[in-house]
Amino acid sequence: MSQNSLPQPPGASRGSFRVSALGGGHGLSATLSALRVIAAEHLTAIVTVADDGGSSGRLREDMDVLPPGDLRMALAALCDDTEWGRTWAQVMQHRFRSREGVTGSLDDHAMGNLLIVALWELIGDSVEGLRWAGTLLGARGQVLPMSRQPLTMSGTVEPMADQAGSEAELPAATGGRLSTQVALAHAGSLGRLRDVQLHPAEAPACAEALTAIELSDWVVLGPGSWYTSVLPHLLLPELRDALYETEARRCIVMNLTPHTDETAGMSPAEHLRVLHHYAPGLHVHRIIADPLSVPTQEREEFAEAAAVIGAEVRYHDVAKAGQPEVHDPLRLAIAFSEVFGD
Repeated sequence: MSQNSLPQPPGASRGSFRVSALGGGHGLSATLSALRVIAAEHLTAIVTVADDGGSSGRLREDMDVLPPGDLRMALAALCDDTEWGRTWAQVMQHRFRSREGVTGSLDDHAMGNLLIVALWELIGDSVEGLRWAGTLLGARGQVLPMSRQPLTMSGTVEPMADQAGSEAELPAATGGRLSTQVALAHAGSLGRLRDVQLHPAEAPACAEALTAIELSDWVVLGPGSWYTSVLPHLLLPELRDALYETEARRCIVMNLTPHTDETAGMSPAEHLRVLHHYAPGLHVHRIIADPLSVPTQEREEFAEAAAVIGAEVRYHDVAKAGQPEVHDPLRLAIAFSEVFGD
């Protein structure tokens, strides 16, 4: 069955909701692949722009542009389930590889990253360039950066009791403070992240993103890398204020496994406490979690953490069959339809 033929629950016809989805990377892609089934043309992806690794990091350093990688992944996820959409999604995600024995300047660059940067150079505006890319791909909805200004992240690692000796692995030159998004993304092996910040701290949010949040019926956060994909939207003051003030209802999608390179040893409840710590004024209405992602013995604690932010937990089977760490777009779309239709 194609995603476009997904049965719709009563009261949740395709296109009946205006939804803004915030995040980055594979987590946001999973959300968008599901939401485009039920939100159609009224879907906005608001994407973090703090990535400084891989192809995005190279283009950012060489050309002083926004990191295009997460924006590219969002565009690819919004491609329709047609021959045109599937082909362009593959083109956008294609990575160049030199022939054996040759190290080429295009190695590991994604075609979509180069296309996006080319449009930015020709048009001179990041939002308009993404609009043109979306039109070319036939994307369902729009993709916006959280800020038109490239951002960086930093954070302090607090070694856990069972990680004796981790201090020796921390960057001595920074007094234990990690100053790149890539470093934060792998900090879980060293300890718990503390005092995570965006730089520049008062960077302006993308005006179109603020408008999308204001006009939304629902705003979705997660799943994804908790500190480097989900949290950044709550660290940008204008964006955080927009999330506080919007009349839209707010939904969090939990990761299928709480233990990642960023969050080793953290329970699902601790994930919610992180968001509340950095955005104490954020009120959330619903939380979608797969039953297997929250152990039975932790559900009471998880429900209590959800209640602190005003949320009701809804358990839905949203993992792919045989791939328990991957969200199934069809199952997640059904979960969204049921939650949004309340």
